[in-house]
Amino acid sequence: MITDSSFHIGDKVVYPNHGVGTIEQISSRTIGASVEQFYLLKIKSSSLKVMVPFHNVGAVGLRRVVRNGEVQKILDYLTDGECANNADWKDRFKENSDKMRTGSLLEVAAVLKSLLVLAQSKPLSFREKKTLERARYLLVSELAMAKNWEEFQVEQMLSKALSKARLRFPEAAPAEA
Repeated sequence: MITDSSFHIGDKVVYPNHGVGTIEQISSRTIGASVEQFYLLKIKSSSLKVMVPFHNVGAVGLRRVVRNGEVQKILDYLTDGECANNADWKDRFKENSDKMRTGSLLEVAAVLKSLLVLAQSKPLSFREKKTLERARYLLVSELAMAKNWEEFQVEQMLSKALSKARLRFPEAAPAEA
């Protein structure tokens, strides 16, 4: 059971598939006969506000921003980790979607790398391009928060790691108007 000392107001956390957010408030609501406690977090990229019940933190995968040891594992994986792709696009899309939902930044890096490898042999579908953009965004934004760097510095670091695997770090997608 998660106790209320798990996260505090102001903590930087990651909400799987949405990215980095900040815990803005801890509140209670009476639902029926019981009192539920919630974290209110604001997602950095979209200003989306999300309420996560304390008892649901594990189920949704809410976690702290990665630490330096984890950052190194991700860079090592991007440099020379093994990367397999399912031949069937529907299976591949499902696998990638499942990995993105785990909330693990290493899984997000695996999706990014597998799509970059795939893109070398054939054009990505529209959905795969969107997944690649999402993976890129989640990686860059969380690593920038973890290292307290600007996003362009993180992009350079990831680009360098991927170039060792003969892959090119994708450009940021133009912001939608």
